[in-house]
Amino acid sequence: MGWNAPTGGEKGIDIARRSSQVIQEIEERYPSGNILIVSHKATIRIMLCELLGIDIGRFRDRIVMPTGAVSIVELSSRGPLLHTLADRCHLDETLRSSIGT
Repeated sequence: MGWNAPTGGEKGIDIARRSSQVIQEIEERYPSGNILIVSHKATIRIMLCELLGIDIGRFRDRIVMPTGAVSIVELSSRGPLLHTLADRCHLDETLRSSIGT
């Protein structure tokens, strides 16, 4: 999945490369503080795989990302640290209990 693009789509490795460049630009421009990145769930899973050293081709097998979920990653001199994965506590109970994957 990381090496092959869906019909009319983009390869996971290309998404990882492009998003890594964006994260690097954000780090350079905003060396401290909190940054919100909003994207499609597949892109977020690919970004998390890239940050955490997980094979990009396995993003669907390794990370569940329900619709509307929030993940928190701290970027430090020691590397990325995953604090929260796929949290939906900000949604009302009806939305939280729906599968949305």
